[in-house]
Amino acid sequence: MKTSIELSGMRFYAYHGVFEQEQKVGNWFLVDLVLYVDISKAMYSDCLTDTINYALVYDWVAQEMQQPSLLIEHVAGRIIEHIAQECPSIQSVRVKVTKQNPPFKGQIEGVSVVAERDL
Repeated sequence: MKTSIELSGMRFYAYHGVFEQEQKVGNWFLVDLVLYVDISKAMYSDCLTDTINYALVYDWVAQEMQQPSLLIEHVAGRIIEHIAQECPSIQSVRVKVTKQNPPFKGQIEGVSVVAERDL
């Protein structure tokens, strides 16, 4: 059985970007995360120790979002690395970081980077 835990639509105000305005004023970002992990034991035991505590995962993502970066690619990489170090039971991670309303001349809802890594 393939199983995963997904954290969708985590919203953060942060200071990522190459433009001076982005670094001073900040912007809204969305993070979507998929953790491919065997949760079958927890499906039967109803015990938190048999799964990944996704409240902790949220905190780890929030920590990485608080650290300013020029590129959201770098943020995505840090999120993956943090999760890899904290949760050896995770088989694979997929993260999507979206900068909402980036400072372009045109109208755009957001720009995203997606990274996936087998652990």
